[in-house]
Amino acid sequence: MAQAHRIDVHHHVLPPFYQQEAKAEISATAVGFPQLFNWTPQQSIDEMDRTGVATSVLSISTPGVWFGDNARARDMARRCNDFSAQQVTDFRGRFGMFAALPLPDVEGSLKEIAHAFDTLKADGAGLLTSYGNTWLGDPVYAPVFDELNRRKAVVFVHPNVPGCCTATIPGVAQGLIELLFDTTRTIISLLFNGTFSRCPDVRFIFCHGGGTLAQTADRIANLARHPVAAPRLPNGVEYELKKLYLDVASMTGKRSFNAIRDLVGIEKMLLGTDYPFGPIGNIVEGIGRLGLRAADLQALERGNALGLLPQLARG
Repeated sequence: MAQAHRIDVHHHVLPPFYQQEAKAEISATAVGFPQLFNWTPQQSIDEMDRTGVATSVLSISTPGVWFGDNARARDMARRCNDFSAQQVTDFRGRFGMFAALPLPDVEGSLKEIAHAFDTLKADGAGLLTSYGNTWLGDPVYAPVFDELNRRKAVVFVHPNVPGCCTATIPGVAQGLIELLFDTTRTIISLLFNGTFSRCPDVRFIFCHGGGTLAQTADRIANLARHPVAAPRLPNGVEYELKKLYLDVASMTGKRSFNAIRDLVGIEKMLLGTDYPFGPIGNIVEGIGRLGLRAADLQALERGNALGLLPQLARG
């Protein structure tokens, strides 16, 4: 542990009650990952120790906490956040937390923001890219982002499979394609509906290198010149995209990595592992094969995260 230095911003928590009470929903959206139902905090610590990760920021993955009932979602979010906060206390210096919000329940989410930030001292909020067939830039979510902007919050956005696209290609796992596309969809939604420009103090982290954003950024910029879209983007598309932080979970191949770096620069890239969906070592080894300069490697694995979340250095 004397050598541990890495900070993992994309690390999932699955409280025992969540594994049990949401087993059907988790199984439906995470086919092929039976290890999720064996997760414990100590398992994460052991994996972090093996791979030189000093601190991981916990978040709830897809399918989130909302399964069609606001009261159930509020209760689940509160219990998940209290559980994560307890791990931060029990394993001092090893965990941070992005608080789950019960979206699409806006009122419940505002209440949970107050609890998570004021009582639990969360490091940020964790959202999904979509809820049913609404994406984060939808005007219905404006009060949530206005409050997060007031708090100058870090917002970690994890991909989801939207209601429209649960079975697009028969025989192909829905997450293979749709998780990447849905990240791009929600970024476009936040751009074109003006959330990014209206809420400049929210610091966004998007998973998996922003999905297909690097490959479509030029096309998005061209569409944003339309007279309807332009007033909502007074600083332009490139300005807004370069503010985003992107983690490199599943994006450590040279072609993917270089496309992301070309878009936002190494200073906006973060180590993310998606554990326990896969071993942390796969991501660490993939980064090691990129041949990065020492300064860039340090920034990617630790420095950029501390610039965004300096409290993690204090343990």
